[in-house]
Amino acid sequence: MSEPIPHFILEDFLPYQLAVASTRVSRRFEKEYRERFGLTVPDWRVLAHLSASGTVSVREIHQRVDMDKSKISRAASRLEDRGLIHKRAHPTDRRLLELTLTDQGRNIVAQITPLANAYQAELMAELGDNAQQMKQQLALLAKRSL
Repeated sequence: MSEPIPHFILEDFLPYQLAVASTRVSRRFEKEYRERFGLTVPDWRVLAHLSASGTVSVREIHQRVDMDKSKISRAASRLEDRGLIHKRAHPTDRRLLELTLTDQGRNIVAQITPLANAYQAELMAELGDNAQQMKQQLALLAKRSL
């Protein structure tokens, strides 16, 4: 006779709840930039990261945005094809590619940034009085999970 399975409800499991919430919150904003600018989630994350960090490598983006290197590389190729970023070999480490926004890429980010800020304000309003505390707790979880 086999051992009984311990009681477990997936929907009550915090990692599952965080994953579902993350996907759904991200998809809501994705609709906005996909329809207006034809960008995917990886495209947007690469552009947003470059706008904040300047010239960086695919490896650095991978470490900061927690996305597979292959997704970042494919996004970088799409963005380069659209003229939104420049790719070039790293001056001292030829294994790395450096990515930089073009003027056209900066223009797209400048158009999306107010939408992102408005979406964040909407989310914060939905969360009410606990919004800032939740942001702090999420940052703590992200830091501890490295």
